[in-house]
Amino acid sequence: MSVADILADIRRHPTRQVCVTGGEPLAQKSCLALLSALCDAGYEVSLETSGALDIGGIDPRVARIVDLKAPDSGESAKNRWENLPLLAPRDEIKFVLASRGDYVWAREILTQHRLDARCTVLMSPVAGQLDGRELAEWILADGLPVRFQLQLHKLLWGNMPGK
Repeated sequence: MSVADILADIRRHPTRQVCVTGGEPLAQKSCLALLSALCDAGYEVSLETSGALDIGGIDPRVARIVDLKAPDSGESAKNRWENLPLLAPRDEIKFVLASRGDYVWAREILTQHRLDARCTVLMSPVAGQLDGRELAEWILADGLPVRFQLQLHKLLWGNMPGK
């Protein structure tokens, strides 16, 4: 699909907000052009990215939601730490945690990099691996300056591809 085709498809829906996500959007050749075109068309735009690729070239009108992959994901070596200084107050850092060990790691990263002073920090349990109540209790016990969230797409659609 071309950027023009995507914009035409989005215009069919009565929305002012568009979130570009799924897989790794920044790996798509036209992603940056799409983000700018959406902003130019008057949409409020956010991008969810794995955090493995450079976010520096993203249109500044776009809110960036950047994952930091925890150790249990098996992908923590892909975290692009150079993205952290690029974060702005409208951006978000997201940790999806599978265990107490992941939580301790995320808590240390949060403190070490003062992430809450940069942007909103989100923590979610991996569906089916970490109980949400348990994660919420750890956050409350430590008084972490984060926002707890659940992976709503998992609650609504399970592991269906494309959701």
